[in-house]
Amino acid sequence: MILLAVLFLCFISSYSASVKGHTTGLSLNNDRRYKLTYSTEVFLDRGKGKLQDSVGYRLLSSVDVVLLWRNPDGDDDQLIQITIKDVNVESVNQQRGEKSIFKGKNPPKIIGKENLKALQRPMLLHLVHGKIKEFYSYQNEPVAIENLKRGLASLFQMQLSSGTTNEVDISGDCKVTYQAHQDKVLKIKALDSCKIARSGFTIPNQVLGVSSKASSATTYKIEDSFVIAVLAEETHSFGLNFLQTITGKIVSKQKLELKTTEAGPRLMSGKQAAAVIKAVDSKYTAIPIVGQVFQSECKRCPSLLEHWQSIRKHLQPDNLSKAEAVRNFLAFVQHLRTAKKEEILQVLKTEKKEVLPQLVDAVTSAQTPDSLEAILDFLDFKSDSSIILQERFLYACGFASHPNEELLRALISKFKGSFGSNDIRETVMIIIGALVRKLCQNEGCKLKAVVEAKKLILGGLEKAENKEDIMMYLLALKNALLPEGIPLLLKYAEAGEGPISHLATTALQRYDVPFITEEVKKTLNRIYHQNRKIHEKTVRTTAAAVILNNNPSYTEVKNILLSIGELPKEMNKYMLAIVQDILRFERPASKMVRRVLKEMVAHNYDRFSKSGSSSAYTGYIERKPHLASTYSLDILYSGSGILRRSNLNIFQYIGKADLHGSQVVIEAQGLEALIAATPDEGEENLDSYAGMSAILFDVQLRPVTFFNGYSDLMSKMLSASGDPVSVVKGLVLLTDHSQELQLQSGLKANVEVQGGLAIDISGAMEFSLWYRESKTRVKNRVTVVITGDITVDSSFVKAGLETSAETEAGLEFISTVQFSQYPFLVCMQMDKDEAPFRQFETKYERLSTGRGYVSRKRKEYLLAGCEFPLHQENSEMCKVVFAPQPESTSSGWF
Repeated sequence: MILLAVLFLCFISSYSASVKGHTTGLSLNNDRRYKLTYSTEVFLDRGKGKLQDSVGYRLLSSVDVVLLWRNPDGDDDQLIQITIKDVNVESVNQQRGEKSIFKGKNPPKIIGKENLKALQRPMLLHLVHGKIKEFYSYQNEPVAIENLKRGLASLFQMQLSSGTTNEVDISGDCKVTYQAHQDKVLKIKALDSCKIARSGFTIPNQVLGVSSKASSATTYKIEDSFVIAVLAEETHSFGLNFLQTITGKIVSKQKLELKTTEAGPRLMSGKQAAAVIKAVDSKYTAIPIVGQVFQSECKRCPSLLEHWQSIRKHLQPDNLSKAEAVRNFLAFVQHLRTAKKEEILQVLKTEKKEVLPQLVDAVTSAQTPDSLEAILDFLDFKSDSSIILQERFLYACGFASHPNEELLRALISKFKGSFGSNDIRETVMIIIGALVRKLCQNEGCKLKAVVEAKKLILGGLEKAENKEDIMMYLLALKNALLPEGIPLLLKYAEAGEGPISHLATTALQRYDVPFITEEVKKTLNRIYHQNRKIHEKTVRTTAAAVILNNNPSYTEVKNILLSIGELPKEMNKYMLAIVQDILRFERPASKMVRRVLKEMVAHNYDRFSKSGSSSAYTGYIERKPHLASTYSLDILYSGSGILRRSNLNIFQYIGKADLHGSQVVIEAQGLEALIAATPDEGEENLDSYAGMSAILFDVQLRPVTFFNGYSDLMSKMLSASGDPVSVVKGLVLLTDHSQELQLQSGLKANVEVQGGLAIDISGAMEFSLWYRESKTRVKNRVTVVITGDITVDSSFVKAGLETSAETEAGLEFISTVQFSQYPFLVCMQMDKDEAPFRQFETKYERLSTGRGYVSRKRKEYLLAGCEFPLHQENSEMCKVVFAPQPESTSSGWF
């Protein structure tokens, strides 16, 4: 009985794992013609509405299938002929009525006579065990038409038993899983596994990137070894990670139904399929079943020069704060990607001075071999007459969305040459560091140019003798974040003089937690506690910040807390503010800090009641379940009340990914002589200096100097206009995603998501000895435009969905210090301007002959301005600094 039960179970399992009576693929009966109906349709929408609200089109036809030959040595080796007939095209939205682009047009006019003729020529499919061995068609047929035939032919590839395997069809070499149940088979294709040559790129950073999902399922209903119905559905959905209004969805369906069978041609004799094919028609040729690339011709499209001339007025300097400028910048970048070097050079050489910087931004952002060659030919790095253009080119390289080895190789070559400006030489090296990091993030660390760049940075830092070169290589390493550069950073952090030591420590601050090892923290602890030499406050506080942000031990936290009270006045207050911010914002170190604070020796009134004006605060700009934006502002003053360092950071988080959106640091030193004050310990001999450093989208830029030296300071003060100094200004390609999809129906889809911004970050320091007051201003002005464009093209009809969003925003930070008394009065203000936010949606269907249907939607609203909250002490201080002046009651002189 037990044996019978086991045999019965085996029989049941084998029955459920395959269609009854078969273990391979489809099998056609001899001398029969199978007559079927076939449709393929595509829908485009944002993924939230009904399919009836989508744009798209449907191809309808009849299909005849006959068995031409069967291998006499095996039933599972078959040659079948598939013929498409009675083709028609219609809109997927039947409610469109008179607005339908197909209204009143017959198939030859829609598809084209030659295209239709090619589509209706029979194709041959050689199937072995249900899998496609060869696909035969005629030479020189239009690629788009061949793809439609491939899409139909691929439906005939299947197996009748359950299991997972790899198949080659129109989608490429893909992993597929079959689930066989009675008279049905479900085929699930893992589209992300498909190997197919297609152009495309995306930005590595997930915050700025695009998320996508794809699925493919085909259901076969089988009867008498052949299909009576096939239903295939493929979906692709896309969304911009940081702005979920930029979304899109493609739904592609295929339906094949058997209507009847009738008498067909007799089987052809022969032992080899090749001989039979030659006998059918010697013009047949084997072509790949994998979909091939085609480009639709652009009719009535302007030349590059014509396009530029039509938009250049929008890119005048005075217009860059408008969304129209960024929108035209993005469109021109797309055009540049199809342009030849000669066309690009022609535009560059005919342009005038005021618009050239914006043109350089666009050409560099195109990131094609032709655009790179053109811009390198145009710029002369040996001349100091075009420094602005050279700088704009270099920063656009640093922000490149998908840099390649050729770009890095070009910059290395330039660095080895001569320069008209030392500032440009430094910027080249700094941007080389940024490119090394981006290429390494994209698994390009072993590329020859990357290896050479690493040697250039590390070797240059080891051998550098003058301060300027050391700072240059440190800035490059701060961008590259090479793990092998950490020992050099530790060396300069501990042994270097003030600015060098501070820069090396801030570079360590940018490394991820796994790289800040116990050895690294030992050095940083020595710097903070001054075990070997006296360090400036800026260096010590940065060293402490690195320790506290990278899994600090109990002892490390305790020693830092115990040091509070023994530090210079303002440093005491600053370190106390840092600890309180960690606790309030629930940073990772907060649990350890709370553990240490249970000890009375660390947590007492004397330690936590230190006065001063230095501060640190972190808050949320935006907080949602899937994303967050934070701002942090910390300010360190000298004991005399003069700004030592202000540091404003903005971070964007999505899941576990983060982006250092911006950092603006203003530093000052050696200014005590202005108010006859005593410098803090270790800072007695510092030269007078003030400058600004910025990080933008994870790229460290070259710092700018307000003044350097006492004489420079005095001349700047006497001639000061209060005008801000620009740190970075230009057009930046922020988000860049391009993807070409081969739909299994034979249609081609393209997904393009671009985001651009016009940015102007500037800063200024103002002194008034008369009023004993100083002001620091940092202004961020940005205009952002994001566009998403999804198209599905058959060469004779195209459907598209365009979504976009735009805003023009500003963020300003002002720090006012009145040092006529001690403790001096400090008021910090961080204001976000009121900003418009506009969204657009365009859906269209368009024939290659020009006729089209367009639907447009628009939404606009105002984002309220606000002042970001800082700590309570600051609010109280601002009330005093900006207290209303009492009105005078006297009407005379006395």
